[in-house]
Amino acid sequence: MSAATSRDELTTFRSDQARSMWADTMRRLLRNPQGAIAVGGLLIIAIAAIAAPVIAWHDPIAQDASARLLSPSWDHPFGTDELRRDLFSRNLHGLKTALALSFVSVLAGAVIGTVAGFTVGYVRGWADSVVMRLVDALLAFPGLLIAFAILTILGEGLENIGIAIVVFAIPGFTRLARAQMLGERNKDYVLAAQVLGASTPRIIFRHIVINALPPLLVQVALAIASGVLIVAALGYFGLGIEADTPSLGGLVNDSRPYLQRAWWYPVFPGAILAFLLLCLNLLADAINAAISPYTRRS
Repeated sequence: MSAATSRDELTTFRSDQARSMWADTMRRLLRNPQGAIAVGGLLIIAIAAIAAPVIAWHDPIAQDASARLLSPSWDHPFGTDELRRDLFSRNLHGLKTALALSFVSVLAGAVIGTVAGFTVGYVRGWADSVVMRLVDALLAFPGLLIAFAILTILGEGLENIGIAIVVFAIPGFTRLARAQMLGERNKDYVLAAQVLGASTPRIIFRHIVINALPPLLVQVALAIASGVLIVAALGYFGLGIEADTPSLGGLVNDSRPYLQRAWWYPVFPGAILAFLLLCLNLLADAINAAISPYTRRS
């Protein structure tokens, strides 16, 4: 049997094993009540955010001359604010901004950090030392402080908030991916691929990544939750987001002078944030339980 045939058989076996593992993980995830609630809640949130221009029939910026601080009604389900703007529309558009910005930025940070972590964890040497010292330096600063620094340097704007979330996400994924690589690089299937002459990128991204990726999915859910909090915090402080652009944190901040007169003003953006973060944390716990070897054996 030639080396090429053995390599193809090994690749086919690993691919079949990966599909079986992912299917089994998804079944355990959806059978877990926490996972089912998290997936269902996130689907509702995603549909509401994507369909915000359709569901919210009022313009989030338009002002109604006779609708100052109106309580929730059929025409204004979340009431109106002090500038006579519909809060239902502003909440949905703020949710869309926070979710899209966090998801895209965390995904970019996850790709960069994972590739860097896998690479330095496999090759080791001076590259590993340099990259991990940079990671340790970034981990010394809270995400919100990094966002403040980047917005101070680059200026305001949603794209700069996205850059801040990317920079915040990279160190966590790099460290976790490196730890996964260190645990997998000396296993038998890696040694077999090396003996068959597989290149380093093929070993890392075709073989090792299959077993090393699941724990990173937990980190994705947690990082998105942190990203949403960063966007909300910046909106609360009025940084990075223009005044007319709806944001959940900005709505909470704007409601402070009207807490006694308009209870609905802070309640709805706060409830949306709480529900979103709850679903993301439940999803992270459910994924962790689904990939746990102890849960699999039981």
